[in-house]
Amino acid sequence: MPLHNRKPPRVSEGVTFEEFAMARLPSLLRYAVVLTGDRDLAQDVVQEVLARAQVRWRRISESDVPEAYVRRMVLNEYLSWRRSWQFRNVHAVGERLTDLDDARGGIRDHAEGVVEADALWSRLSTLGRKQRAVLVLRYYEQMEDEAIADVLGCAPATVRSHASRALKTLRLSSERQERIHAEEKS
Repeated sequence: MPLHNRKPPRVSEGVTFEEFAMARLPSLLRYAVVLTGDRDLAQDVVQEVLARAQVRWRRISESDVPEAYVRRMVLNEYLSWRRSWQFRNVHAVGERLTDLDDARGGIRDHAEGVVEADALWSRLSTLGRKQRAVLVLRYYEQMEDEAIADVLGCAPATVRSHASRALKTLRLSSERQERIHAEEKS
């Protein structure tokens, strides 16, 4: 077979599940925390996904990008957790954006950053799961609307609609909080 017709070797070729899990666990946990807004729930989601991935590792490792496959499993688990784990409220407690390698640069007051991060987590927790997933995929994963639509199994217009509604909700929530804060100062 000529060299130019050969398929390039997969990045994961020869990687065991244990090696994959050890190398990618921190990244998967950060991703799940951003999706769920709760470190404990994120750990539950990732643990459930990794348990299923271990059983299917041979097939997953044969895919072109095993990490993308597992990340999609994390997203699907997050989107379906209410059905499978009963009703559970997402409360952003103790989680800080700075814990998620949020590189803002510059010198800032740490307390101010914590307050802003808590306010953002609080506003994000008011969004529906699909709206939140769209924002995470768009802004955290840096995905285009067409790719998000493919991952979520919907039309790109639906992705844009979810994003628009989510951003509107976040803006309105932010304006409400600013009004309350201004009233408290006066």
